[in-house]
Amino acid sequence: MKQEIQDLVNKGLMLPLMEEFYTIQGEGYHKGTAAYFVRIGGCDVGCHWCDVKESWIADLHPPTKTETIVANAKKYSDTVVVTGGEPLTWDMTELTRQLKEEGCKIHIETSGAYELTGQWDWICLSPKKMKLPTKKVYEKADELKVIIYNKDDFKFAEEQAAKVNDNCILYMQPEWSKRDKMIPLIVDYVMANPKWKVSLQTHKYLNIP
Repeated sequence: MKQEIQDLVNKGLMLPLMEEFYTIQGEGYHKGTAAYFVRIGGCDVGCHWCDVKESWIADLHPPTKTETIVANAKKYSDTVVVTGGEPLTWDMTELTRQLKEEGCKIHIETSGAYELTGQWDWICLSPKKMKLPTKKVYEKADELKVIIYNKDDFKFAEEQAAKVNDNCILYMQPEWSKRDKMIPLIVDYVMANPKWKVSLQTHKYLNIP
């Protein structure tokens, strides 16, 4: 990548854009809500069950002017979801500033592994064992979404729930390939521990992005 472009990326004036699309939010608190998704490339957290591994290598995705991303988003929706990859790999200050100027509500889906930058109306924290969230993300999270791949993840979920703020909404979501095995266990767990809620990837059942 040319140095001048890399400098713009480092400042958040350009971002490695993997894809952007208008769809229905399928997970968590805002499921069923129309939103414009902006998927930013780059992630080194390395979840073995990640369903967008093609997002990991930032250099595969074209550096795109932040103003172009904002212009595209505002054509479709005033709710914008920034996801990845791991969007906090990059400075989100400029992207969220411009989206705010357009009157958008801005959500982020993050592992929380990097410093929290940007202005967010909703922070969905989905922590990963390989690279735990920063203290600030725990404090600011509106929603904790723990992916349940095996039984050990119930213990991890409780460890993470102990670190978020008191108003954070707690979700357990089955990893898609293990859903038939894990959903009954999650249902039983949530019924026994009703501070938790169940999240499903409803967009996959609806066969939409």
